[in-house]
Amino acid sequence: MKQWNRYLPVALFLGFFLVALVAFFQSKPATKNARIYQAVKHYSPYYLDKRLGGLTILSREDETFKEKPANMTLYKELERLERNWGKSHLRIEGENLLILDDNASIKARIPLKTDEERQFVHHYYGV
Repeated sequence: MKQWNRYLPVALFLGFFLVALVAFFQSKPATKNARIYQAVKHYSPYYLDKRLGGLTILSREDETFKEKPANMTLYKELERLERNWGKSHLRIEGENLLILDDNASIKARIPLKTDEERQFVHHYYGV
């Protein structure tokens, strides 16, 4: 039993390290296409508010909307909100991504240049 006591601190360190590593990978945000995401982000109502108290998800359209999810689920929650918004406000027409307002009139038209951009819109926004 004495020989196992030597390895206990190393085993505990490795155990905590593995738990932290799994938590890190689970809380990482999804990869985004920089050109398309930055263009659509300008029209998306949801944004992150960074303050001393932490990160909060706010809406530009609804003053009362305020979500403060746990740090582990923050980016997943923001992705879920953006996906729900994208399903009703984004449309692919030919080689263009159309951004619509609440009345279904076109606010912007973004050309999709590569197949990777089209796949990003499909997977991230569900369009």
